Amino acid sequence: MTDEPSQDLEAGDPDAPASRARDQRESAPQLPAADVARRLEAILLVVDEPQSLVSLAAAVGSPVPAVRQAIEGLVADYDGEAGGPVRGFELREVGGGWRLYVREEHDVLVSEFVNAQAPSRLSQAALETLAVIAYKQPVTRSQVASIRAVNVDSVVRTLLSRGLITELFTDAETGAINYGTTDALLVNLGINSLDELPHISPLLDDGADGFDEEARR
Repeated sequence: MTDEPSQDLEAGDPDAPASRARDQRESAPQLPAADVARRLEAILLVVDEPQSLVSLAAAVGSPVPAVRQAIEGLVADYDGEAGGPVRGFELREVGGGWRLYVREEHDVLVSEFVNAQAPSRLSQAALETLAVIAYKQPVTRSQVASIRAVNVDSVVRTLLSRGLITELFTDAETGAINYGTTDALLVNLGINSLDELPHISPLLDDGADGFDEEARR
């Protein structure tokens, strides 16, 4: 009998479910700091866009404060502040998110290596993606993927490694990187500016043939 009033009070309290969920989170075992850092490294190795602390926390299953602390530790480790060597890459905050980058002093080295490994000709998928970026720039990776209706992550990386496109800026709100073409594209096309690109509208199907067929029915 003594338990029933408390049960009724809890049932009538709108904050009770949130309170129970909070208690469950607080009572859940927390990952050791080293495990959080290792999980973050695994995620950061494969992402192509800067990731916010919230999204990283959700990915590794840890609270935001623990992820923030682990990020600070990784930055110090990669920068040699923890007693080890300075790494050839760095963990950098860009547009409110975190992502691994090659250190600036190694940009030329990496570009030369990637270009030496890449085949001389671009694939059809790369050419189509390059055309979308050329005509729509500045444009994000997701916008290009929406236009082409396929994933373009690997193709964008190929175009970046060839020096045909570059990262123009990062959207401050979404963290999405906006891409544009480089002077190398102009050289390869033999033009002086993007204004010399052919107008695309005459090449598009206006649907007139379809209307003519319907009219004849």
